[in-house]
Amino acid sequence: MRDADHLARLRLARTEGIGPTTFRRLLARHGSAAAALDALPRISSQTGRPLAPFPADAAERESDAVTKLGGTWLHLDAPGYPPLLALTEDAPPVLAVLGDASVLLRRQVGLVGARAASAGGRRIAEELAAGLTTGGLAVTSGLARGVDAAAHLGALEAHGRTVAVVAGGLDQPYPPENAKLQARIAAEGGAVVAEAPLGTAPLARHFPRRNRIVAGLVLGVVVIEAALRSGSLITARLALEAGREVFAVPGSPLDPRARGSNDLIRQGAHLVETAEDVFAHLPEAPRDLPLFRPRSESEPQPQEVAEPPAPSDTAAQVLELIGPTPVAVDDLVRRCHLSPPTVRAILLDLELSGLVEPLPGNRVARAAS
Repeated sequence: MRDADHLARLRLARTEGIGPTTFRRLLARHGSAAAALDALPRISSQTGRPLAPFPADAAERESDAVTKLGGTWLHLDAPGYPPLLALTEDAPPVLAVLGDASVLLRRQVGLVGARAASAGGRRIAEELAAGLTTGGLAVTSGLARGVDAAAHLGALEAHGRTVAVVAGGLDQPYPPENAKLQARIAAEGGAVVAEAPLGTAPLARHFPRRNRIVAGLVLGVVVIEAALRSGSLITARLALEAGREVFAVPGSPLDPRARGSNDLIRQGAHLVETAEDVFAHLPEAPRDLPLFRPRSESEPQPQEVAEPPAPSDTAAQVLELIGPTPVAVDDLVRRCHLSPPTVRAILLDLELSGLVEPLPGNRVARAAS
């Protein structure tokens, strides 16, 4: 990709009020990021929504800073971008990568689980990661404490490849004690991936976005020690929605850390004890879902509008529309006048906070107090 195209795409992706769905829509309509940037003033005047293009000098500084770190850039719909991630509805428009970006083109399996993992949970994570990488797969996780860190270490000790998706910028290792692990992953043939700009702190609201990247990169997700309300279960659900396989390691019913993973097995997730259990059920490609089918010519095309920046009280407004009686997510989208990806992101945040709970049939309800 030429430098001008790279900077234009980076500016468009960093423009406040333009999320992944709007980015894709603008690129498809205008043919290039540069043309889309030129069209933003006209779109703003038509919609009444301020859309100020991200400054060119700021994009240049960010681009140069990532390069000085030894990183590379990957752009949606450009060579080198992870093909499975590109299939997802809200694929990140741009990714910054430390290490070997070609690892993202490999077949990957996600290993996720409890931060406060037991010694047994960490051990099974290391053993599974070693077995999966020995079998030719890359192991993908989120660089968190506990299961994530053990999975990355197991892959590295087996001289395999591992991918760490971080919630903040590449220059903000989190947790701090995993800074050396992040550097080792990048130095030993793996990849560290960030959607957020440099300098972005890994705040709680960023982790659901990190989880959706993990789910999008992989053919399947293995859950090890997850409580009933945990980010790991959200990653598993996102993987299932993207047509990926879900696996879980069983645990003691007396251990709260195993209740979520045991519940996944009860709902039909593949039970895993060894890497061979994963290989036995891992497909060559995601299951075919309507999400991946091209839009037919008869379907209405989206209007040229850009999603406005979400105000700080948007989550509260969505929560007000959710009561103890289940409500369909599609109804929330219509009533909130927000894009489906935005509503889903808000619901993920509310779920992580224990305020709402997902229900069958793409419905949600207030969590029982």
